[in-house]
Amino acid sequence: MPTEKTLNDLFLDTLKDIFFAEKQILKALPKMARAARSDEAKAGFLQHRDETQEQIVRLEQVFEIVGKPARGKTCEAIQGIIAEGEEFMEEYKGTAALDAGLISSAQTVEHYEIARYSTLKSWAAQLGLDGAVRLLDANLQEEIATDQRLAALGEAAANPKASKQAAE
Repeated sequence: MPTEKTLNDLFLDTLKDIFFAEKQILKALPKMARAARSDEAKAGFLQHRDETQEQIVRLEQVFEIVGKPARGKTCEAIQGIIAEGEEFMEEYKGTAALDAGLISSAQTVEHYEIARYSTLKSWAAQLGLDGAVRLLDANLQEEIATDQRLAALGEAAANPKASKQAAE
């Protein structure tokens, strides 16, 4: 008879998922920065790369709190989102719509991360992992801020440039 899974198990599995995801995102962000056409988009992707490195450190600290090794678990969702971003880079290379597509892809990543961190933070609180709550909340707040910056960048520059090109 299989062992009954607990919220602790679910927390750890989801923690492994986001750890894997963050490491994949860390690899993808420099590629996105190189592909971006505008200096603002390039800088935004590089800034998020730096934040992602810090988020990985915080996740390693959460693993320490729960007494488990910091290991990822393949996250097919993030792999699909990143693959979609790579398709944008190929299909829209050299076009005014490229940055809009990259920003869209990055926002999809942010929304995934926001969902994961929000859930993990809630579960950590329920499990009495106060130190983990603080660390996960720090990552969550950075993801929310990044999503807002990406939205502003898209609305201010990338989307208008893409729509102007479409009108020509």
